[in-house]
Amino acid sequence: MSAIEISGLLTFTIAIVVFFVGSGINSAIAPLRQFNIPEAVTGGLLAALATLIAYRFFDAAIVFDLGARDLLLLYFFTGIGLNARLDDLLAGGRPLVILLGLTVIYLAIQNVIAIGAVSLLDLPEGLAVFLGSASLIGGHGTTIAWAPLIAERFGVANALEVGIAVATLGLVLASLAGGPIARYLITRHHLKSGPGQEAVVGLPKAVNERTDDDISHVSLLRTVLVLNVAILIAFGLEEAVEWTGLKLPMFVVCLLVGIVLTNTVPRLLPRLHWPTRTRALALVSDLALNVFLAMSLMSMQLWSIGGLGLALVVVLAVQTVAAVAYIVFVVFPAMGRDYQAAVISAGFTGISLGATPTAIANMTAVTKTHGPSPRAFIILPLVSAFFIDIINAAAIGFLAR
Repeated sequence: MSAIEISGLLTFTIAIVVFFVGSGINSAIAPLRQFNIPEAVTGGLLAALATLIAYRFFDAAIVFDLGARDLLLLYFFTGIGLNARLDDLLAGGRPLVILLGLTVIYLAIQNVIAIGAVSLLDLPEGLAVFLGSASLIGGHGTTIAWAPLIAERFGVANALEVGIAVATLGLVLASLAGGPIARYLITRHHLKSGPGQEAVVGLPKAVNERTDDDISHVSLLRTVLVLNVAILIAFGLEEAVEWTGLKLPMFVVCLLVGIVLTNTVPRLLPRLHWPTRTRALALVSDLALNVFLAMSLMSMQLWSIGGLGLALVVVLAVQTVAAVAYIVFVVFPAMGRDYQAAVISAGFTGISLGATPTAIANMTAVTKTHGPSPRAFIILPLVSAFFIDIINAAAIGFLAR
């Protein structure tokens, strides 16, 4: 078996090509558009299958340099923070608390399913952690962080492989399920976006006319400058955050810095051009998200999940059915049965099965077609990228006793 290492610049370039391939396929296949499948997901999954073929039939393991992906994630979440106006945060207080409560309840349900599956299928006890919230809600990062402890404490030699497999398949399932769920809810309940809403990520597909907020090289450079300054501040605060004892991912720190800056700088310097809710920021955020997602999916090593058995498929099938049922019959009604609730429902697949970027990608695909929902893009990341990580860590610690 030979390893083919792809450099950072080439990886970035391939990710752009992968996005355009996905866009072309979505344009040619109507159901993909109708069910709001993100272009990066379509292209990324196709690329992942290509690397699987290379591995199986040509003994070549393709490894991508993903350094640029991490920076794109910081750009994206900083942009989300810069769009978080104080009035929206205050107005989103009650929905945010409701969504957090719903997520905590589902975290418990997910782990109960995992514990039951381990018992019924006679699997090693330690795998309950990775068949539940550690891999599905926590994603790859949480899985990698906890795998050594679980392997040592329960004697499960393949704990990391199982966890990565569950996280990977969960990411795929979340990418494919969010759009159809939102389409079903929007169509069934005849929902529409409210008037006067600005796009947070991406530009609506139906918008062609010029506006007072037209994009230019100046507006784009101004936006990138603000993003860079915010990210640099976040890096400067990294040691201070660690000193408090909180272990927050850097993208969460960037999100919080963006929120603080966007609610202070424009008030202190009202004449300063600020990118909040501008088309330039929506465009940069969309670019960062799509390339990030394309890189994440195309770099999946699908061969690593082979041979893990029918039990893994059965458990994930049950977890997926439970997630969809919970979203349709609990999350959507509890969040108000309106358009925002439908958008959040699309994003909840990322919370329950995949990862926050997947959740945002699902919501972006929906809002590009059906109209903006700014508060959804504030509420969901705060829950999935901040609060729930802390609660999930406590839940994993309980399961790992």
